[in-house]
Amino acid sequence: MNNKPLRVILSGGGTAGHIHPALAVADALRAELGDEGVELLFVGAEGKMEMERVPKAGYRIVGLPVAGLQRQHLFSKANLLLPFKVIRSLRQARRIVREFRPDIAVGFGGYASAPVLRAAQRQGIPTVIQEQNSYAGLTNRLLAKRAEAICVAYEGMERFFPAEKIIYTGNPLRHSFGTAAEPTEAMKREAYAHFGFASAEGAGRKTLLVTGGSLGAGTLNRCLLGALDLLAARDDVQVIWQNGKYYEAQLAAAIEAKAGGLPRNVWRGAFVERMEWAYAIADVVVARAGAGTVSELESVGRAAIFVPSPNVAEDHQTKNAQALAAQGAATIVRDDEAADRLIPAALELLADDRRRAEMAANIRKLGRPDAAAEVARTVIRTANRYGNKR
Repeated sequence: MNNKPLRVILSGGGTAGHIHPALAVADALRAELGDEGVELLFVGAEGKMEMERVPKAGYRIVGLPVAGLQRQHLFSKANLLLPFKVIRSLRQARRIVREFRPDIAVGFGGYASAPVLRAAQRQGIPTVIQEQNSYAGLTNRLLAKRAEAICVAYEGMERFFPAEKIIYTGNPLRHSFGTAAEPTEAMKREAYAHFGFASAEGAGRKTLLVTGGSLGAGTLNRCLLGALDLLAARDDVQVIWQNGKYYEAQLAAAIEAKAGGLPRNVWRGAFVERMEWAYAIADVVVARAGAGTVSELESVGRAAIFVPSPNVAEDHQTKNAQALAAQGAATIVRDDEAADRLIPAALELLADDRRRAEMAANIRKLGRPDAAAEVARTVIRTANRYGNKR
């Protein structure tokens, strides 16, 4: 063995669901090997959120011009230019791999990972895939045949990948929510104060957390906006409502124009800075069913109502939610039924202590808190097995 650092390319992005696992694994590789023991390069898609978030996390990233197909506008200019972007991205990916000389490349799905991992595989560099969802994405399915290992978060992934390559690791989380799983009374008091709920008053109420993610979810926001009068009349419920930055101005204006404004028992914001505090006092969580959110809820063990987004590839959020619902770990409200069913379902679950406890216990059984470390160790083992002589 020599003292050369392990050189790793990590690629994936387009959404937080691909970026956060990649960052978590990068952190875990550093924790496992030390800052001097690993050299990391991220490859993302130009103009996507990873080009901002990865440098903020302290890592180097280069962008490819690759983009996805716009299914709603098949004959748009962007789609017509797509083949040229793919060709340019393949060329740039080959150059990046050749110049960086990685010992291994790791793909997390998303636009950029396909050309990067394909280039690595063609140059004889071992590759590892991390699949977040219960229904594997097209990019990872195409790359799986030549990958050395495939890290998954759900059972039954043999229908997508070669069984001998699958390693059940769970989904990597960058931030630990372990303290939120069993919060102390002091933590709860801090959380109540943070969201503007008096501690004594808050302790006597059930808390509903509604989150559509960093960008928000239109359906969830419309449901909450339409239910404000109902919620204002409930003295046994308080609500933490993360509406997302995309909808912030629109909702602020709508609430300002509404008689009575925002009820005192409702906190609303574009983003929850201390999500561990929100989870700490949440009795029920209403959310989309992206892989990252599902993994967070498995970690903290909270009763959940999923409203899967209908606007995602291959309807994978519905499949994520169904995988949990089948084990009594969550319930599902369809997006097109949410206007009528969501708030009544949430209030009903808040009032049912026994059912909430069962769901929380079932979802916690599915959590894998060491997922990032497991994926990192798989990357290291694979690199060593295929010729890295550190």
